[in-house]
Amino acid sequence: MVDPVLVAKAAATLLSNEKARKGLGWAVAAILSPIIVVIALLCALGSGAVSHNISAAQLCFQDGPLPADTPAEYRVCIEQTRASFAELDTVIADIQSNMEDGNSLDPIRVKAVFFSLYFGGEAPSLAQFAHCFASSETRTETVTEQDEEGSDIEVERVYNVFVPIADMATVYSRIAASLGAAATEEQKTNADNVYSLIKYGYPVTGEGGAVFEGADVPFVGADGFCSPVGAGWRSIVTSEFGGRLDPITGQRDGHTGMDLAVPKGTPVRAALPGTVRVAKYDSSYGYYVTIGHDNGLLTLYGHNSRLLVTPGQTVQAGDVISLSGSTGRSTGPHLHFEVRLNGQRTNPRYYLP
Repeated sequence: MVDPVLVAKAAATLLSNEKARKGLGWAVAAILSPIIVVIALLCALGSGAVSHNISAAQLCFQDGPLPADTPAEYRVCIEQTRASFAELDTVIADIQSNMEDGNSLDPIRVKAVFFSLYFGGEAPSLAQFAHCFASSETRTETVTEQDEEGSDIEVERVYNVFVPIADMATVYSRIAASLGAAATEEQKTNADNVYSLIKYGYPVTGEGGAVFEGADVPFVGADGFCSPVGAGWRSIVTSEFGGRLDPITGQRDGHTGMDLAVPKGTPVRAALPGTVRVAKYDSSYGYYVTIGHDNGLLTLYGHNSRLLVTPGQTVQAGDVISLSGSTGRSTGPHLHFEVRLNGQRTNPRYYLP
């Protein structure tokens, strides 16, 4: 178990160092509960580049050697968690070998809950923990066997199968009853964010913990066009397409797209299937993405805090391509969304569901 005094001293040292603070990753603040944050901060690496902002969760889920400057105390925690994950894989495979109807457990979900509850602490029986995610059912089937005279007869066989539990409230209740670990709401939220980060590349809440309702699921219209920020886009339009007063200069000017006010870190989704043409930084658009679609359509997504795609990558409608932000020529967190038809900018309202 990590010495809490050592943790506190190390955290204080880190947070008092300007260069170290700048090296902290967005994922650390966004996905981890306060207890785990202290440990994760000490594992943050690099000079601030996105590729170097590695959280404790990511280090536990990935393979390969740990960075050389990972503190020894936290290297032990991460290596122990990795070992537990490997054992969980074996237990999960055994459970799934006794499932039917195409059912299976989600290993990332199991590990995310384990990480939230036990990272840096004493691990429980991993078999007992994994079995909290599946229930046992007794089933019967008719099979053909031979009797003593060698004749075929039909007999009823009773057997047990495992069925995955979809309701996480039931899972947490089983963990509390079986292992005595009553998960707090904070730990449950932490597990959800770790799961989303590892599986999809982004947390389920905005960077500041703010949530834009509906942004966590794709919202697609009858024509297949997906809102980049969910079903509630109409309520957050802060600047329409066309003429407007420029928010920076105060002068009347044209606006090439639509501004949608969303918290920093909100997942931004591709509007249609297509190929990423641009994913880079621009002094005006900030971190932005353009996607080429069929029939001469191109969509643009500007002012992001993080890009999750690369040029040439194929995406589907609803795929998360970036996280919203306020980079470039921007006065606050929002998404600048453009639709272009044969190179001409057009009103996104004509297309949004």
